[in-house]
Amino acid sequence: MSLVGKKAPAFVAPAVLNGNNIVEDFSLNQYVGEKYVVFFFYPKDFTFVCPTEIIAFQNKIEEFEKRGVAVVGCSTDSEFSHWAWLNTEKNQGGIKGVKFPIVADLTKTISMNYDVLAGDYDYNESGEAVFNGAPVAYRGLFLIDKNGVVRHQLINDMPLGRSVDEALRMVDALKHFEEYGEVCPANWKEGDEAMKATAEGVASYLSNK
Repeated sequence: MSLVGKKAPAFVAPAVLNGNNIVEDFSLNQYVGEKYVVFFFYPKDFTFVCPTEIIAFQNKIEEFEKRGVAVVGCSTDSEFSHWAWLNTEKNQGGIKGVKFPIVADLTKTISMNYDVLAGDYDYNESGEAVFNGAPVAYRGLFLIDKNGVVRHQLINDMPLGRSVDEALRMVDALKHFEEYGEVCPANWKEGDEAMKATAEGVASYLSNK
C-alpha cells in the first residue's frame, strides 16, 4: 500500500524523548503546520543493522533540524526496551547519545497502519489467532510535509540498511519544489539545476546535459 499523497496515519503512543524521558502520549500531530517529519521504522532494539541507522540519523540531526525536519523512529519494542537501549553505551551494543524520539509500537497497530509490518494476523483451523510472518517492522521511511501528507516513502527488507543522505536529499527536493515550483530530475541534489514541469522546461534541461 502506498501512502504517498495521503494523510499520514495518526497515532498516540508511548515514546522515549531525549534518550531518557518516557511519555505515554506521543503523536506526530504536534508537528503539523510547524515541521516536516522523517518518520522511520526499524525491526528491533538490540540488533545489528538497526543501531547503525539510528546513530547515522543522530549524526546528521543538525542537518535535519536546520531544514525544519523532525526525525522520529519507531519499532515494535516497548518504551522500556527503547529506554534501556538508549541508555546502553555504543561499545556495548547500545545507542546512547541518540536524542530524537523513538516510538513504542508494542501493539503493532502503527506498523500495520503504515503497512510495514512483516506479517499479519490470521486464524487457524481451531479459530485461534495466530501471526504469520515476523511480528516486527520492515525498514520503512516516510517523509511527511507540514500539512501531515506523506510525500515520499521507502521500504527496505530487514538486511538492507538505508541511506540517511538520501533522506536529506528528498527533504531538499521537496523544499525546492515547494519554494520554486520546479521539479527535481534524476540524481538532483541541492544546488543543482531543476526544471519547469513543461515540455519546454524538460527540453531546456536536457539540452544542457
